[in-house]
Amino acid sequence: MLSRVYCASTIGVDARLIEVEIHMSPGGMPKYFLVGLPDRAVSESSDRIEAALKNSNAEFPGGRVTVNLAPADLPKEGSAFDLPIAVTLLNVSGQIKTDKLENTIILGELALDGQLRAVKGVLPMAVQARNKGLENMIVPKENGPEAAVVDGIDVFAFSHLTEVMEWLKDESSHSAMDVNVREMFSRNGKGEILDFSDVRGQENVKRALEVAAAGGHNVVMVGPPGSGKTMMARRLPTILPPLTLDEALETTKIHSVAGLLPGGEALVTQRPFRSPHHTVSDVALVGGGSIPMPGEISRAHNGVLFLDELPEFKRSALEVMRQPLEDGSVSISRARMSVSYPSRIMLVASMNPSPTGDWYDPTDPGGASPAQMQRYLSKISGPMLDRIDLHIDVQKVSYEELSSESKGEPSKAIRQRVINARKIQTRRFDGIENVYCNAQMSTKMSRKVCVLDDASAQMVKKAITSLGLSARAYDRILKVSRTIADLEEEPDIVPNHIAEAIQYRSLDREGWLG
Repeated sequence: MLSRVYCASTIGVDARLIEVEIHMSPGGMPKYFLVGLPDRAVSESSDRIEAALKNSNAEFPGGRVTVNLAPADLPKEGSAFDLPIAVTLLNVSGQIKTDKLENTIILGELALDGQLRAVKGVLPMAVQARNKGLENMIVPKENGPEAAVVDGIDVFAFSHLTEVMEWLKDESSHSAMDVNVREMFSRNGKGEILDFSDVRGQENVKRALEVAAAGGHNVVMVGPPGSGKTMMARRLPTILPPLTLDEALETTKIHSVAGLLPGGEALVTQRPFRSPHHTVSDVALVGGGSIPMPGEISRAHNGVLFLDELPEFKRSALEVMRQPLEDGSVSISRARMSVSYPSRIMLVASMNPSPTGDWYDPTDPGGASPAQMQRYLSKISGPMLDRIDLHIDVQKVSYEELSSESKGEPSKAIRQRVINARKIQTRRFDGIENVYCNAQMSTKMSRKVCVLDDASAQMVKKAITSLGLSARAYDRILKVSRTIADLEEEPDIVPNHIAEAIQYRSLDREGWLG
């Protein structure tokens, strides 16, 4: 006797359908064989399944049972195979009779009492099942909203194995889930507790962060402790444009695979903000492991990755970020597989100007010296700094600004200007794959888009000559000046746009130490 049912396994942020095939030979000594490259969690499923079946008024079949997870050469990991194996066992042993299994994908972990527990990666699995023409999907109740986001497949969410058995016997016993995606996005950004109006002073820094948000540029803030660097970085997502549906689906896939999606949530509707500690390992930052998982740079995809105290991060961890920052994706190769995770992020970093935390002051004999400041900065490699578009000096806030009753400009007003600038860029890059904002332009594209008049070209030439900037820094100046022009809704780049863009290359200047 033979029975089969579909389930799925994730590979990167995509999924692949897996067939659970069970052959049962009655009689003889009871034996259970599980084949198809299962990992430890899958191999241990038989004990969970046997207990769950008995606690759901069903029987674990006797005789010789062979379970094959096809294709046999693909490694299987996780606990999502519990429920499909249990359902296939019930079907092959005649405890349920149904013809629905041919068009149904089943996912879920079983508790010993038959309860269904949530699993990771349901969204990409639902997309793959829909693309393969399957009509129904059975998932744990907590995963239901996430799967129901996908159009073209009926999602049934259950909390117990007995409910699954009832539905397989009588389809009218439960109805398919329905979620309102439009309503989810209408709540996007509402209830924000962080706002730029809380920031006193620092108008030049807020302007620079507005430019960074408008063009998707990477930024580093350099200033003493207590000057508001972290405070402003945490408010940056409040001025970024809302996620589009495609961005939300892409982001949710990563969070689903990583197990970060809260139970009962259907979509990530706000831009991610990730802030790993400076002791983070290379693998945790960019992803990896024996079974490759997304790292912090991918979990921040379409959002902000904030690195506080940048020089304190391991140099090796920062260096492995260089290529993902350029390419917008992370490729992880293992002997059995190679996966790719998207990593299109805004990198926002902060650092003190010196080990003592303050700028060089010739009147303070106990303060930092220029040599100490230079050594501290040298912890960050030149190529890494070249990949950061805006360098911002952050000064201490004066008492008058701190004690002022007047509030700064709210995030809502800044966000509207950013959205208007992004609309200009959307029209500019319409039809160009993987380019959505100025920061993502290639070198060839930036030379074509960022055309300079004679006065602007002379200003850039003077800056390049006097500061000794690299070719990559030159491209950064062009892109940032294009973003400043977009914020002002100017079709052409003019000298004042170039001047402001050059001002944001402070770490390239000889005099930044003082």
